[in-house]
This record gives sequence, structure tokens and C-alpha cells, in this order.
Amino acid sequence: MNFLNVENKTFLIFGVANKKSVAWAIAKTLESEGAKILFSVRSESRKESLKKLLGDREVYICDVECSDQIENLAKKVQEKHPKIDGIVHSIAFANYSEGLKPFHETLKKDFLQATAISSFSLVEIAKYFKSLLSKDGSVVSIGISSTYVTAENYGYMAPIKASLEASTRYLAKSFSSDTQVRFNTVNAGPLKTSASAGIPGYLESYLYAEKLTLRKSALKTQEVADTAVYLLSSRSSGINGQGIVVNAGMDFNYFDNEVVRLSMRPEPKNPSL
Repeated sequence: MNFLNVENKTFLIFGVANKKSVAWAIAKTLESEGAKILFSVRSESRKESLKKLLGDREVYICDVECSDQIENLAKKVQEKHPKIDGIVHSIAFANYSEGLKPFHETLKKDFLQATAISSFSLVEIAKYFKSLLSKDGSVVSIGISSTYVTAENYGYMAPIKASLEASTRYLAKSFSSDTQVRFNTVNAGPLKTSASAGIPGYLESYLYAEKLTLRKSALKTQEVADTAVYLLSSRSSGINGQGIVVNAGMDFNYFDNEVVRLSMRPEPKNPSL
């Protein structure tokens, strides 16, 4: 038995978009430890685009914006897998088609759609998969480390990610009445992924975050994946309802000497003095 004890266990992963995805890094790491991975993607076209990456692995289609598709997914998975040992929720969507707006100008339809996909989908996944999860299963979601920071270029997604983290705590409590299933989030700092590339002004924020890390080196996708895998394993049995921050110390290094120096500019001289 290896340290993580995930060999021959089965995990369902939502959210693989391409080889740069956190979800894919989690899947590959679990597979390297001997686990079996099932994948859920949002559409037939996404499944087709991942054909080369996923090969002959077991892939299901489910648009989590639709409750009936989540319910049907649970039924299809159960036909082949009466029990699964964990679920990864690595899903986020925001409609920035009209560009980034001040938060108070957020369109209601955009906010509600993003909430349904990025946050409430976790609640419905938990609901429909409850009977499939092993007694001591683990559900892990990918959040962000800056829900208490007003990152302007992240728009309305920050409060939605905050709701994901809060929902995780309530699910942990709700499931505790008759199971030992755990719910946690991995709250990651800025990463270099395809999804992040769609956020307006993200590159500048990514480079700024790298300056704030204690090691002066950007967070790696694999580091986030490793934390998620640990939370999925029985070795983290004492962790439940938590948001684990993974950002290389970025969140308490705002007054780093280098960052302060670079942010300051010489004041223009007043010729009248």
C-alpha cells in the first residue's frame, strides 16, 4: 500500500478543458498512484476536443447548468460503478462577452448563470451522487485564494467563488448526519491556465502575484493538484469543511520590499517651490 492509499479507488473529475487544466493534473497524479478516473465534460464538442488527451478513458457528458443532466449522469455512472471514492469539482464560468464592467454594473443574468455553473453545481452534484459516494469519500473543489481581496479584473467571480467555499462548509455539515464524506476546497493563487487567459488583464495580475510570493516564483498547477490529491486521500481524514490556501505565501506578503519599491514613483517636482 502506498502512502496516499488511493490505489484501485475510483474518482470522478469535472472540469478538464485541456492539458493545462488543474483537473487534468489531478487526474494524472491520481492515475500515477493507481486510481481509476472517470471524466465528466460539458459537451460533445468538448469531449471530441479531448479525444487525443483522454484516449480510451471513461468520459461522460454533463452540462452542470442543467439539473437533469447532473441527475442523469449519476444514474449512468452508477450503472458501471456502484460506488465512487471521490469527486473533483474544477468548474468555473463567467460571461465577459461585453468586457469587464464595474461590479455594480454586473448583469443579473450573467451573475446567476456563473453562480449556477461555478458554485451551485457543487450542491447538485453532491445531492445526486450522495448514494454513490463511499462512506468515507472525499469531494474537493478548486477555489481561489483571494475571496477577501477585491481583485477588480476578476469581476463578479470572486464573490461566486466565495459562495463555493461557503457551500463546501455547509455540505460538510449536511453530509455529517449520516456519512463521513468530507468536503474541502483548494484555494489556489493565480495560475497559468487556459481558463485564466480569458480573464481581462490577467497577465499583469499573474506577474504581480509572482512578485508577492515568498519564493519569487509563480504557483505551479501541479502544486495545486498535489494538494487536491492529498485531500482526496484517506491521509487527510481529519480535514473537513476547510479551504486550504495554496499560493506560495502571496496572501501575507503585500509589503515585500521589492514590491513596495517597484510600486513607488518619484514625485514630480513643483517648479513653483
